[in-house]
Amino acid sequence: MTASTYKKQLGRLIQQTRTDKEMTQAELAKELGTSQSAINRIEKGGQNISLEMLARISDVLGSNLVLLNKTGKLSYKVHGGTKLSGKIEIKTSKNAAVGLLCASLLNKGKTTFRRVARIEEVNRIIEVLESIGVKVRWINESDLEITPPAKLKLDQIDANAAKRTRTVIMFLGPLLHQYSDFKLPFAGGCNLGKRTVEPHMDGLAPFGMKVEAREGTDYYHATVTAKSPSEVIRLTERGNTVTENIIMAAALHDGTVTIRNASNEYMVQDVCLYLQKLGIKIDGVGTNCLTITGVRSINKNVEYFPSEDPIEAMSFIAAAAVTRSELTVARSPIEYLDMELAVLGAMGLQYTIGKEYIAENEHTRLADITIHPSSLVAPKDKLHSYPGGLNMDNLPFMGLVATVAKGRTLLHDWSYENRAIYFTELSKLNANVELVDPHRVYLTGPTRWKPADMIAPPALRPSVVILLAMLAAPGVSTLRDVYSINRGYENIAERLNGIGANIETITDI
Repeated sequence: MTASTYKKQLGRLIQQTRTDKEMTQAELAKELGTSQSAINRIEKGGQNISLEMLARISDVLGSNLVLLNKTGKLSYKVHGGTKLSGKIEIKTSKNAAVGLLCASLLNKGKTTFRRVARIEEVNRIIEVLESIGVKVRWINESDLEITPPAKLKLDQIDANAAKRTRTVIMFLGPLLHQYSDFKLPFAGGCNLGKRTVEPHMDGLAPFGMKVEAREGTDYYHATVTAKSPSEVIRLTERGNTVTENIIMAAALHDGTVTIRNASNEYMVQDVCLYLQKLGIKIDGVGTNCLTITGVRSINKNVEYFPSEDPIEAMSFIAAAAVTRSELTVARSPIEYLDMELAVLGAMGLQYTIGKEYIAENEHTRLADITIHPSSLVAPKDKLHSYPGGLNMDNLPFMGLVATVAKGRTLLHDWSYENRAIYFTELSKLNANVELVDPHRVYLTGPTRWKPADMIAPPALRPSVVILLAMLAAPGVSTLRDVYSINRGYENIAERLNGIGANIETITDI
């Protein structure tokens, strides 16, 4: 195929995507800072397109026109020091979406998930599902339709995709009652230190599952001799994925199972609400004790709306705080932000919470939160997560806010071996960070930010923290290889630009 033919095909793709978005050539040109005639030439295949321009067009149209994972890495060039303003609407939860995708394997009927975030973590699970014979298709841009086959092709699983996400560990629960012998690739995901899978194994063992990870292999080997749990299942770790795995195992167990020390976090509740739509009886949703009465098989056509993402909401709250901006964070799941807002309020953050309303899943309470420019002081107590307190995924954003607060803050990230270490990266942007040990750092503010050229850490939340800090740093910063951000945030550069940021998407070769 000639270069001219490639340009014409790409031009038609851009034109089709633009018209699908109901956007005119003039509107696209304005968003890109170019002329309508240039857009016309591009769409007719008469103009060369740089990778940077292609990435920018993809951002504006909200569609990856060409995937460059093998040939280039996406980076962000951030023109910082500007104020944010207006309103940004929260997308549905990444953590809920991946759990729900795994739970869909319980249903032999068609599942339609509405308003799913189109992020890399979701893409990886879709690749895994499709490789084992599940029919998956996007409809209406953000709705996801899933139809499993009568029998999964587990021997054909896409190991490369599976190893790029930790979520694959949550296939164990759904598959437990359907297959007596199968293998799953080792779980991957963020590089946050050792994250043992033993709690999963302990919780699934009462159903008759045995999992081995033999030396010299790169997969889990699961064998099942089906049995009914003889007593209450007490989880040794109140983990989210652990709890979801055991819930999904209980869903196809023909009997009643009680799980204690269960996580009551938002993503666990989403899985419970979806399973209730499938006919599973679950008592105690939102508490740490769940009683589940399962069924032998499920074959229903259902639709479900995942809840909004409290971690994304906290990200934008932190963005407003660190740039001292007035910003409304709409559709925020307020019940999962109460403690964070209480701590931030004590630090001097000024905010207004609008009237509450119910999410489309008919369960989660939402509100629009407006953050006002504030002068902050360090918290009196250390920042740390705990059940019923600050969410561990929100802790990095709380730490970011602490860098602009007057005084010295101790942040204790006890749940991961090395996530706190990533805070030292902020020193490249002129933050005052003292590493005490792999779990604890002192953050002294207020920071006088300076721009920097950095590589994104191989972890989602620390990478976003650096991006948001760059928004506050006057001058031009570059954050390279942002795949870890795209694992959990949909079109974050485009969305931040929509509220006053100035971020260019570039592609490294």
